[in-house]
Amino acid sequence: MTESSIQNNRERVLCRVTIVGSVVNFALVAIKFAAGIVGHSSAMIADAIHSLSDFITDAILLIFVRMSGRAKDEDHDYGHGKFETLATAIISIALFAVGAGVLWESGSKIVGWFNGESLRMPGMAALYAAFASIIFKELIFRYTLRAGKKYNSDAVVANAWHHRSDALSSIGTAAGIGGALLLGPKWAILDAVAAFVVSLFIIRVAFKLFKPCIDELLEKSLPESIENEIIKEVLTFDEVHEPHNLRTRKIGNSYAIELHIRMDGDLSLCAAH
Repeated sequence: MTESSIQNNRERVLCRVTIVGSVVNFALVAIKFAAGIVGHSSAMIADAIHSLSDFITDAILLIFVRMSGRAKDEDHDYGHGKFETLATAIISIALFAVGAGVLWESGSKIVGWFNGESLRMPGMAALYAAFASIIFKELIFRYTLRAGKKYNSDAVVANAWHHRSDALSSIGTAAGIGGALLLGPKWAILDAVAAFVVSLFIIRVAFKLFKPCIDELLEKSLPESIENEIIKEVLTFDEVHEPHNLRTRKIGNSYAIELHIRMDGDLSLCAAH
């Protein structure tokens, strides 16, 4: 199989995985918004916004995975791999924005409740939607993560964790809604508390995804363990000595490596090459 066909297959598989995720996200967005409105649940509406961000980032990922699969050209000597890195950055920023918005909204409700404001009780529709979200988002997480790791795509792995964060946020949502329903109107605040806790988790995941992305965009060298493996591989050639000035960086799902070596000065230029 040629390098071009391998790349085309990778792009095709990753696009299919992302499309499946986007279809599930679209369905969940509609279900969650309807359940949140009918069930008067701020936690479920926050969860719906999270799913909407998933749907938007799926669309972004579809565009950037296709762009990153392009071969190198006269304007991009190292190929287009960093389009995936850029997609990862956009996903993590979107995730942070969603988390910050949910944090503000739920925090305002908690403060209002302590100041004597009453909160509406969530309904059973919101609880059912939360359980449906947990199941489907966990399945999509596992499906997407497996493809991302198989094809070494940081952007797809990032999107998988976006799915997982949605599943975990739905667990918090279900706990808050279920607690409020079980304990009665005096505990309606649990719905807002669940939304607040979910927002903190979303923000944490966003930072976790953003850091390696920034490292790559700022041309950070590969880990020392990988650089040591590179040197070890170079020294397997008997004629090569003293590899030095090693420079490495990550470009999407590949590495760029440059280094100097020493060879016998009596070798002909042809033999040295």
